[in-house]
Amino acid sequence: VASPTPAAEGEGGAGESQEMTLDIKSFRRPGEKTFTQRCRLFIGNLPTDLTEDDFKKLFSKYGEANEVFINRDRGFGFIRLETRTLAEIAKAELDGIVLGNRPIRIRFATHGSALTVRNLSPVVSNELLEEAFSEFGPVERAIVVVDDRGRPTGKGFVEFANKPCARKALDRCADGALLLTTSPRPAIVEPTEQLDEEDGLPEKLLVKSVHYHKEREHPPRFAQPGTFEFEYSSRWKALDEMEKQQRDQVERNIREAKEKLEQEMEAAKHEHQLMMMRQDLMRRQEELRRLEELRNQELQKRKNIEMRHEERRRQEEEMMQRHREQEEMRRQPDGFKPNYADTREQEMRMGELGPRGAINMGDGFNPASVAGASVNQGPPQMIGIGMSGRAGAMGPEGTPNMGAPNMMPDNGAMRNDRFPQGAPNQIGSSPMSGRPGVESPQQQQAVGAGLMGAGPGPAVGGPAGFGRGIPVVGNYEGPNNKRRRY
Repeated sequence: VASPTPAAEGEGGAGESQEMTLDIKSFRRPGEKTFTQRCRLFIGNLPTDLTEDDFKKLFSKYGEANEVFINRDRGFGFIRLETRTLAEIAKAELDGIVLGNRPIRIRFATHGSALTVRNLSPVVSNELLEEAFSEFGPVERAIVVVDDRGRPTGKGFVEFANKPCARKALDRCADGALLLTTSPRPAIVEPTEQLDEEDGLPEKLLVKSVHYHKEREHPPRFAQPGTFEFEYSSRWKALDEMEKQQRDQVERNIREAKEKLEQEMEAAKHEHQLMMMRQDLMRRQEELRRLEELRNQELQKRKNIEMRHEERRRQEEEMMQRHREQEEMRRQPDGFKPNYADTREQEMRMGELGPRGAINMGDGFNPASVAGASVNQGPPQMIGIGMSGRAGAMGPEGTPNMGAPNMMPDNGAMRNDRFPQGAPNQIGSSPMSGRPGVESPQQQQAVGAGLMGAGPGPAVGGPAGFGRGIPVVGNYEGPNNKRRRY
């Protein structure tokens, strides 16, 4: 900004003009935002023939202009400068100057995107207020109003860059509850009432009407007591006092209601915290129970897997055992392979003959055999018996006779290939059972006396049928000597 200064006289008496130059950047506050709505000026009473270039040239010395609008028909325009300070300087210097035979009027334009915020907590600052309302759009300015001692009044202002953002914030806060702090204390948002507290209403702007001249007939004065003016002045004062008392009562009631609400809010907050803690505890218990169930399921799954592995191992062992048995059976000679049919017949045969042995030999006692046993010291001659169908017979000389194995025919009779049926040494069939090779006790005694009496020295009698019975007088009919009906 350049301004002329008076000429200074020198030694030669010559006057020189000097200009003072100011840096526009020096009028910017630290951290101040530029080209905001607060830097926008309204210019009224413009000439109708004023061009846009002439309008820009009028404000060129106050820095760069961001927004220029002019309406020639109605004679007004708007311009937006860089900072609030430059706008104030331009307003102070250009307001009232004559342009095209018209004195122009300059004032700050109405901020249509400003909102008033009430019910603020004492801990809310300018920065927190701006941060809270930045979600609706760019915020140019956010201020918390304080009193003369710097204490917050619970009221603030938020200025947006454009009107859509302000409308969005107003609608959202009206429909919902915007909380700025931990306490559930919502911010009350409403449009800001535009007031001009700087310029006010100068005399030159008043309209000189009939009512104006009538009210201006008497100068300012005090009403005299007992007069008409004093009486109605007293009534006005009484009405104002009643309004003040009612306002105080309303404010007191509202303050008490707020305090009560705060107490209830604190109690409800503690109850809510307890409820949240209980819910968290229940949630953790549920998680622990679920983890325990998962752990039990995992253990059961592992147990099932181990049981399956054990079952598989046992089956493999059984298969290996059967395989070994099959290998052993394949390695045995053909003569020693067991026959299931023969084995079953032998088991049935053993069950019929009794517990004394494989052959049905009586336990009869012969006294002569006892006497002969003491004289005849030679080994008794073994007769051919069918123990299991494979056992051989002992010959007369006491040598083992490894003959062919005895086979059992289908009718249940035992056959000895060593002694055919016509041989002199074959034992007759028993009259009790009708099967060959089974003798009665009398026949066994005869065989013991005739066939088994060989030996050195005179023999009185041989041992009777392996001599397993206890010597008794007479014939003993053992348990196997029972007559059966066939």
